[in-house]
Amino acid sequence: MTPLPLRLLLADDDADDRLFFREALDQIPVAVELTTVTNGQQLIEWLQEHQGDLPHLIFLDLNMPRKNGHECLTEIKLMPQWQSLPIIIFSTSIYPVQVDELYHKGAQYYIQKPTDFKKLTRVIEQLLLMSEEQRQVQPAKKDFILCRER
Repeated sequence: MTPLPLRLLLADDDADDRLFFREALDQIPVAVELTTVTNGQQLIEWLQEHQGDLPHLIFLDLNMPRKNGHECLTEIKLMPQWQSLPIIIFSTSIYPVQVDELYHKGAQYYIQKPTDFKKLTRVIEQLLLMSEEQRQVQPAKKDFILCRER
């Protein structure tokens, strides 16, 4: 069982997206601690500095400065102490080739950032209410995308 509160790490360079994410968390009846970083280099540095207190989930934007989400995902999955960290891709873009690549690199789920606040809240809540085992095991490819804007 996951100890409460759930520790979340959001890596996103967009201040509005970080704010909406935090506001969505405030609507969800799950105890969380949210840490945010604004680029990929900060994400890697944060993980290095917090080896004994790693997050339960990482929400990773793809288009960030200094080190993008693809580079971060690759680096995290190559490090034995971080390989089991569930990484949720949280990005505005969604290209089939890119989604396939991220799935094969080991991301747990893909969320295309919803433009609707209620939809954002629902998809984050869906993830937070999953069991720890569900969050740790990569789903079948057909279930990889949790949210897609139309």
